[in-house]
Amino acid sequence: MLNEHRLEIFACDSSREFAEKVVAEMNLLKAPEDPEIRLGDLEITHFSDGEFQPSFMESVRGASCYIIQSTFPPTDNLMELLLTIDAAKRASAYNVIAVIPYFGWARQDRKDKPRVSIGAKLVANLLKASGVDGLMSCDLHADQIQGFFDFPVNHLYANMDFLGTMTSLKRKFKDTFTIAAPDMGGAKRANSYAKHLHCPVVICYKTRSRANVVERIQPIGEVEGRDIVIVDDIIDTAGTLTEAANELMKRGASSVRAFATHAVLSGDACRKIDESALTEVYVTDTIPLSQDPEKVKYQGKIKVVSLAKTFARMILKVYNYQAISPDFIM
Repeated sequence: MLNEHRLEIFACDSSREFAEKVVAEMNLLKAPEDPEIRLGDLEITHFSDGEFQPSFMESVRGASCYIIQSTFPPTDNLMELLLTIDAAKRASAYNVIAVIPYFGWARQDRKDKPRVSIGAKLVANLLKASGVDGLMSCDLHADQIQGFFDFPVNHLYANMDFLGTMTSLKRKFKDTFTIAAPDMGGAKRANSYAKHLHCPVVICYKTRSRANVVERIQPIGEVEGRDIVIVDDIIDTAGTLTEAANELMKRGASSVRAFATHAVLSGDACRKIDESALTEVYVTDTIPLSQDPEKVKYQGKIKVVSLAKTFARMILKVYNYQAISPDFIM
């Protein structure tokens, strides 16, 4: 490896399964002469009052530490990450990179009504206060969130991991294959996929009666007889996604599928998907489905595409001071 500082990989509790897959992929990608990469020994001690304390069970002095943790609910996951970063800095790590596959609070990126917080900026400030030296994340809800951070951000995309499956669907459906955005905010993402796959785009115009409640969806574009793939960054309550899919089918679509990076799947989202017109839903493992029995129960329609290889490749490139932009062509 080119870096004079040894590489150390650690995982907080909620992302340990993902981190183990990342480390396995890193060992397949590294040069044969380089030492084996292993997941470092990090212990989280829990106290009876609900507090917890991370501690490194090995020296990190002078090391480049990559700490893997998605910050999905509960908020303990974010706090655990912040405390682990602080512990690494106090243990004299050379630098600490927070690897946050799913960056929570990203949807709170502006004041969309009076007297509300901007959660994404606050989390950025908390990460800076913890002493972190850099961030690696995937499919932030809005690209401009990168400007909230006062340290380097490596922003990864799931599109290359999804494209293999999408290309197979394009070969299957040929001229009827169509990309759709579930709302106006997703138009840019849908257009990127459509340009790469050389297919038309449908935009769903959405209005809400209140937060997480969709009032009406109006598709814009040719729908009848089309095999449609909806692309998005997050599935939360699945209200927008399932309503869009049902509306597209009512308007004559032949089939509707969905690809979304982050499977938050809160409330009865899995049930909505199972009962909807969606044929298949492809998500990634930035949020582990295996930790929730309700999500495991409904994995008939939900297919998981792992981003472990992408994160493994990017961590090695960043560690070795190599460019990562060639890996993301869309």
